[in-house]
Amino acid sequence: MSSGTQASINSLAGKTAMVTGSSSGIGRAIAISLAKQGVNTLIHCRRESEKIREVEAEILNLGVDCEIIFQDFLESPDWDAMISKAWDWKGSVDFWINNAGGDVLTGTPAEQTLEDKLKFLWQVDVNSTLMLSRRAGKKMREKSSGAGQSVILNMGWDQAAQGMEGDSGELFATTKGAIMAMTKSLAQSLSPEVRVNCIAPGWIKTEWGEQASDYWSNRATQDSLMQRWGTPDDVAAVAVFLCSSAASFVSGQIFPVNGGFKNHSQ
Repeated sequence: MSSGTQASINSLAGKTAMVTGSSSGIGRAIAISLAKQGVNTLIHCRRESEKIREVEAEILNLGVDCEIIFQDFLESPDWDAMISKAWDWKGSVDFWINNAGGDVLTGTPAEQTLEDKLKFLWQVDVNSTLMLSRRAGKKMREKSSGAGQSVILNMGWDQAAQGMEGDSGELFATTKGAIMAMTKSLAQSLSPEVRVNCIAPGWIKTEWGEQASDYWSNRATQDSLMQRWGTPDDVAAVAVFLCSSAASFVSGQIFPVNGGFKNHSQ
């Protein structure tokens, strides 16, 4: 990393970030990575849990401020109240990361019908991303400190662009593809004050990956030019870059984090 890029990332100190869905996995890694750069961090969980308290403690131990916002994105969410709580904490939010996403691969949701899974993912992933981005973006523009100083990051999926077979492929292509397309429109609507980008992770070893079958573990490594699973920290590193002034001329873009997707037809 060049000294200029490192200086740009170091400039994150003292800023404020909101990371939705930050009790585990990618959201946890993003929240902690930003905190390590000196960012005061709001973290989010659907309800009280030991996991979110562990994230809070880890961030506080880094010497920055941390606050938890509880909000259920499925059951009558109050988007305005969530935005108000976030802005009341420090007076502004510089970086808003829409990471929260529904899990339909493990636990009870995995047994639901395709239609019920779609309704769930649409509300938790797609609807929350648009509703919160619009409200956060409006607040950011009202208190703008300059072009591109505020950042919204959304979470897509690398294979939404080319497709993947099966129920899960169809579900995630539908929902994450919508978020990826939405990002480009939000970037147009909120420019130049707010930069809006989307990270599209590939095979990342989160909770599902830890218990994946041999078939899916082999596929994850075979699909990547790096021949390995990605980690939540791999995604977090890109999020930190996109929040920093090193990415000040980057908006409306989709960033696959997948180790390079291998074309098996060649």
